[in-house]
Amino acid sequence: MVVTYHVWFGRVSGGVDIFLLISAFLLTLSFVRKVEAGKPLDLVRYWLHLFKRLLPAVVVVILAVLAATAAFVPKSRWTEILDQAFSSLLYFQNWVLAANSVDYYAADQSVASPLQHFWSLSVQGQVFILWPLLFALAAVIARATKIRYRRVVLMVFGALFAVSLAFSIHETYTNQVHAYFDTRTRLWEFAFGTLLALALPYLKLPRPVRIAAGWVGLAAMLSGGFILDVQGEFPGYVALWPLVAAALVIVAGQTGSVFGADRFLSWKPLIRLGDMSYALYLWHWPVLIIYLIWRDREEVGLYGGTAIIGLSLVLAYFTTKFVERPLRSLAWADAKKRRAGVVVAVCLALVAGPVLGWKGGLELQKQRVEAEALRNNPGARVLANDYVDERFPGAPVLPLPSSVNSEWAGLDGDCGAYEDRPTDPVLAEHCLGTDRQDYSKTILVLGDSHSQQWLGAIKPMAEERNYRVIAVLLGACPFGVPNDARRAECNDFNEAVLRYAKELRPDAVLAVGTAADAVEPMDTVVAGLPDAAMDLAGHGIPVIGIRDNPRFPDNMIQCAESHGIFAEECTAPLTDKLADSAEMAATFDAIQGLALLDMTDLICPQGLCLPTVGNVFVYMDSNHLTATYTASMGAEFDRRFHAAVHW
Repeated sequence: MVVTYHVWFGRVSGGVDIFLLISAFLLTLSFVRKVEAGKPLDLVRYWLHLFKRLLPAVVVVILAVLAATAAFVPKSRWTEILDQAFSSLLYFQNWVLAANSVDYYAADQSVASPLQHFWSLSVQGQVFILWPLLFALAAVIARATKIRYRRVVLMVFGALFAVSLAFSIHETYTNQVHAYFDTRTRLWEFAFGTLLALALPYLKLPRPVRIAAGWVGLAAMLSGGFILDVQGEFPGYVALWPLVAAALVIVAGQTGSVFGADRFLSWKPLIRLGDMSYALYLWHWPVLIIYLIWRDREEVGLYGGTAIIGLSLVLAYFTTKFVERPLRSLAWADAKKRRAGVVVAVCLALVAGPVLGWKGGLELQKQRVEAEALRNNPGARVLANDYVDERFPGAPVLPLPSSVNSEWAGLDGDCGAYEDRPTDPVLAEHCLGTDRQDYSKTILVLGDSHSQQWLGAIKPMAEERNYRVIAVLLGACPFGVPNDARRAECNDFNEAVLRYAKELRPDAVLAVGTAADAVEPMDTVVAGLPDAAMDLAGHGIPVIGIRDNPRFPDNMIQCAESHGIFAEECTAPLTDKLADSAEMAATFDAIQGLALLDMTDLICPQGLCLPTVGNVFVYMDSNHLTATYTASMGAEFDRRFHAAVHW
């Protein structure tokens, strides 16, 4: 169900939620029986043998993904996949995705990672550690209080179910994307499975009712992904749909009727498919995503999807037969805990070795290329009239695609060293500053990431002229007086930052002055900026509005990797991206207290926007400039900034 929804329908099925319930259901049956039989839990042995069984197939898939990444995936995505290989192997992939979901500066999440599906296995792995501890805690409580063990388990997991469900509903309502990957919002789904296992012996339903329950549950399971927006609404109370559906099938059980859903579900081909379902889940997503990357597509269609499912089934069959089953039944490893530990350690080393070696190789390559950057990668300096070209033919373009995620421009650190730093908690965590106590002027940089990207040019200018730079920035929140077009968080931020600017009294404020569009040939003055500039002008503070850079619908580095730097898909005339420069200059001249700083002729020299200029990538994604390129504009930025501010 999960595979077909992902591959053929491009939707999320809710099957993972059922997967979590079944995991806890089976885990509960095992531990409750063990405790009631008086057997020791021996949790260390349990964990070692559990991960001894789970990790070998994981290692095979991750190594295959790394090989496919080297062959088919653009280099600009290598670092992301290498990092996810570790988080997948060590079962914290869900927390990485949760953090990225609320991090404006995280890698582009519009393109799925071939290891992204490990989020659910990470949640499961964390629960496989937590649940035995809770069963052990319940055993201690039962012995201390003389209360029946099952009753204590019911109280512990009933309380966990209630607390986690309440938290899940709240977080899903307030921050659904983060909630989707948060382990805490999923614990109630596991607890549901535990409570179902405890209740099952008491659910004695008539045979006709069980027959009906089986079919209703099966129909609800299969249809939920079409009826519900699983990815956009889960895991709040809406996730009860697949869980209740699965519970109905489990409660129906073996009816012994030719009309029961269990007759279909006991069909031998489905049983065999179930035997290799773990490996199938591991394989289907990487095969799908690598195919989409290789073919440069967004969907696969019926025939391509059928081929992907067929290949995934073949890979799952061989992985189950030659990796999972032999190591699961390996008597040598089962004999002693340390032997199981050796298997786990070897699995970890088999992935850690290639990943660390690959990352180390990329770092060495980066150091070698950057050592010759002044000669081989002039960037915007190549546009100067007095430039003398001394580049080596065939020199690599900077930044290296594998290092592009480190291209966010910054300053020396936070603003903690300044007595006049912002104290408002809305601003404090968003403040950057230069490491300078003795300075001649203060420049305050405000706005969003399109202001931040110019720190690459501002910082060397400040170092050369002994200026202090303070940057107070919030992603996707351009500077201007509050207005209805912005989210509440942004309006609150701008109110606070405007107050701070009046208190600080900087020598100049710099912010992005226009907002460009990825599709339409236009850029407009940032809403609310003229009013903010006039307000600050009344306090003697000049505001410099830097013109926004052209934006593109696709990632420019990946486009250049796939099609070439001069390909039509990766280039555009400046007139197709921004409004007329003379008209924009006239617009700014009419606004009191606001001066225009226009660098677009260096971003798109001679009126043509290209992925690279002077052997440097201009863009790090579809709309942000690389710090390497903005730094190469430093000298001309310095000249134009001072002309605009009249210093």
